[in-house]
Amino acid sequence: MTLTAENVLSQVNVLVDEYRARCLWFCREDYYPTTLPEALQALRYIERHGDVAALRRVAPLKQWLLQNSNALSAA
Repeated sequence: MTLTAENVLSQVNVLVDEYRARCLWFCREDYYPTTLPEALQALRYIERHGDVAALRRVAPLKQWLLQNSNALSAA
């Protein structure tokens, strides 16, 4: 599957739903990230407080989100 910005954000929202009680308990119940930095932060929380399955699911999404931000810092 080819990752696009919409696809990645929708997958992040799925993870937010699945790991809300365990990893994002301190966020509002209706919280969903709306920007790329917010999505990265949500993924970091899931990485920090999640299980191995969460880490495996977060990795490709985080890599996709970071690919564009790293290009700016390298210029």
